[in-house]
Amino acid sequence: MAGTAAAARAAPGASAQAGFGVYLHWPFCKAKCPYCDFNSHVRAAVDQDRWREALLADLEHAAARSGPRRVTSVFFGGGTPSLMPAETVAAALEKIDALWGLPPGTEVTLEANPTSAEAVRFAAFARAGVNRLSLGVQALDDAALTFLGRQHSAGEALAALELARNAFDRLSFDLIYARPGQSARAWQAELAAALALGPEHISLYQLTIEEGTAFHGAWRRGELVLPEEEAAAALFEETARRLAEAGLPAYEISNHARPGGECRHNLTYWRYGDYAGIGPGAHGRLSWDGEKHATRQHRAPEAWLDLVARQGHGWRQVEAISAGQRLAEMVMMGLRLTEGIAREAFQTELGAGPEALLPQDRLERLIAEGYLELDAAGLAATAAGRQRLDALLGYLLA
Repeated sequence: MAGTAAAARAAPGASAQAGFGVYLHWPFCKAKCPYCDFNSHVRAAVDQDRWREALLADLEHAAARSGPRRVTSVFFGGGTPSLMPAETVAAALEKIDALWGLPPGTEVTLEANPTSAEAVRFAAFARAGVNRLSLGVQALDDAALTFLGRQHSAGEALAALELARNAFDRLSFDLIYARPGQSARAWQAELAAALALGPEHISLYQLTIEEGTAFHGAWRRGELVLPEEEAAAALFEETARRLAEAGLPAYEISNHARPGGECRHNLTYWRYGDYAGIGPGAHGRLSWDGEKHATRQHRAPEAWLDLVARQGHGWRQVEAISAGQRLAEMVMMGLRLTEGIAREAFQTELGAGPEALLPQDRLERLIAEGYLELDAAGLAATAAGRQRLDALLGYLLA
């Protein structure tokens, strides 16, 4: 595996492989999940025509700043973008094609929930131009789905997966593990059931408590207890082993895919490529005039919509990113990947190799302790390093 990762870092043009992505945020959900801290909101009604026009205007503004680029991926995220009309998806893709060009075969992902009401719309999304679906299954157990606040049953999830398989060229689904009271045996059984579905790509997230969520309040009151750190680490290791054996090795901490099945859009983030963030709360990274810029949209949906009406876009903040910030962001994102960060990427982005950019004493210590690997191809975290990435980054970038 280490040799494969090094080969990926050393591939010719590795820094150019990051691509250019377009992310569109649909902020509305039918209900707020108790673990979710994303920018999602429940509304009784949405003015679909006004939202469509606002998203198109925001795309035009981003294109004016980015200049000509070759789009390599589009991602409709949320919220619950499967609540969008297919006509809005089609209009956005037509606008992206007109502004930047959308080559045939470009990865176009849409996140969806597996409720029956949304699953019946999959064919319409495929006709609109979506070719990859990311399905928020989250669990294959009805009791766990109820605990997680999901609106679907395990049976609905399986039916939605079958419909999605017939509608889209590519399919991914998410599961959440390390839930309160979940035993290793129960997770192994659930994981085996997931693998029996023959996924190309699967995202497996340990349940975390995020501030401001319903689960955070329950956790503070002692009503919700997560597995001990050692038990969660054992689940992580067992998950990685089982997926690798099944032919879906981890290419990122929480993401597994068959070779060639990786999410190209998310690879753009992790390889520190440019992307346009469209819609309320969306962040972007765009380069112009020789500098990389961080863009941030207004977060509140109605305020964002009013801002677009007044100024033609929803950007609330734009700032050039310093060299030190770029280094930190590049390392934080790139070390999540099994392949790590190509030496060429350091050179292209910051003009020097990792040895010159990172504290030598800390770098050498992390290498000696088996958490990092540094070679002619570039810099990567080992499996042990990725498992402790937050602590590793805190030390390396302090």
